[in-house]
Amino acid sequence: MMKKLLLLVVTILFLTPVFAGNIVHDAYSDSMKLRRAERMRISLLTCGPGEEIWESFGHTGIRVIDSMYGVDVVYNYGTFNGFDKDFEINFMRGKLLYYVSIEPFTVFMDEYIQLKRKVEEQELNITPTEKLKIDSFLKWNARSENREYKYDFYLDNCATRIRDVFPNMIKGFNYGPTLPNNAKISYRDITDQYLNKRHWERLGIDILLGSRVDKLMTDNEIMFLPDYLRDGMNGAHIAGKAAVKPIKQLLKEGSAAQIPFNQAFALLAFLCLCTIAGFASPKLTIVANVMSFLWLFVSGLLGCLIIFMWLGTNHQACSNNYNVLWALPTNILLVFLPKRNKGRYALVGIIFIIFTLLMHAFHIQCLPLLELSPVLLSLLLVYGSIYRKNSKALKA
Repeated sequence: MMKKLLLLVVTILFLTPVFAGNIVHDAYSDSMKLRRAERMRISLLTCGPGEEIWESFGHTGIRVIDSMYGVDVVYNYGTFNGFDKDFEINFMRGKLLYYVSIEPFTVFMDEYIQLKRKVEEQELNITPTEKLKIDSFLKWNARSENREYKYDFYLDNCATRIRDVFPNMIKGFNYGPTLPNNAKISYRDITDQYLNKRHWERLGIDILLGSRVDKLMTDNEIMFLPDYLRDGMNGAHIAGKAAVKPIKQLLKEGSAAQIPFNQAFALLAFLCLCTIAGFASPKLTIVANVMSFLWLFVSGLLGCLIIFMWLGTNHQACSNNYNVLWALPTNILLVFLPKRNKGRYALVGIIFIIFTLLMHAFHIQCLPLLELSPVLLSLLLVYGSIYRKNSKALKA
């Protein structure tokens, strides 16, 4: 019995310094982390739009400065591998993987200095513990096994990923209002605003986007754009306290480009006038025939592309696209069929165009009406001509 008691005493005496040492070490380690975090800075970077189409909506990142270790890096959620062998296919089908990368702040800024794009910084006004929590999450998220995500321009992009970090990591964090004067803005509206200097691109994107993008956005949803994430951060608060310090401008914006002449509308209007002239004058029958072939063939090709983007890809914004009602895929076959027996088809085409205009009027799916007006008018003339000719043939 005495031997067992003696053994117990010796064991306790031996283990006590070990446990005590661990406790002291953990306390010291926590103290060092807090001292490090007090000197740490975490901020949101907002970059202005650029000249290229993929730069039109701006960019954003999270900057982390850890002065104790001489670290100044940017976590960038907008990185992708453009050299992947299936890059083009994955991009077209909406299966492109983006990932979060870490780059030195100086490297990040060099690109924007060269392109003369605006960069603004908003430093978070948070506790050392909250800084450590965000820093730990970002490091975890940047690991090779965690960093990838399937990109979606409206729902899951470089801004929405960052938007979701702060409320999830900071208790009581709430964004401020972002919609100007509680305006009612749809995804399509805001997209058109950012593409107002790119008429052809805006027209093409508008045609390929379905009715889902005509949904009115909330304050949270509009923060898929870096500018509005910045605005939401500017009014953000944590338990009544401002969540960020005043905006600091790191780079000024270069001279803004003027809105160019709308070549898309001009060309389509010219083709429409050619169509009208062709049908109006018997001497220009060949022009009417050429324009009829052009409008039907091109609208048919466009309809096939709309169907592919709707059903053959993962682009959610391209689903439920009712532009297929005026850009009928079957038009591509119509131009090669005999001229007879097309009257009913032409009548259906006219009715579908009327439905399309009604859906625009009731905001079910809005059209880029300025550029599409010449197109729809021309198609109505073509369908009307086909219907009239077939009606005369049946009477004869």
